[in-house]
Amino acid sequence: QVQLVESGGGLVQAGGSLRLSCAHSGRTFSVYAVGWFRQAPGKEREFVAAVSRNGDITNYSDSVKGRFTISRDQAKNTVDLQMGSLKPEDTAVYYCAAKLTGYSGTTYMRPGEYMYWGQGTQVTVSS
Repeated sequence: QVQLVESGGGLVQAGGSLRLSCAHSGRTFSVYAVGWFRQAPGKEREFVAAVSRNGDITNYSDSVKGRFTISRDQAKNTVDLQMGSLKPEDTAVYYCAAKLTGYSGTTYMRPGEYMYWGQGTQVTVSS
């Protein structure tokens, strides 16, 4: 059973920073590639960032590249998303997702590729 729990969301002013964390309560997180997605009201869920099973490969959407950093701590079974230089358009519910994969160095960017999802955490950036 895979259970993902996001934390760290909140209200921040434009230009500020937040760190989101995705925790996995199962045996091991290292067999899963992990992605962060977000969904704003009235919009489709969109890709934000992804990290491979081994943590060596990362991928970002153009809208967050250079501002967000995804990282994973295999010992703690967590994947974090450090968000900086936040903009009002970053306001959304952020979800982490996990995909069981045999490929250690691959990232996945489409929501349909992920099998497990967290409940989401709200991020609100005020102008």
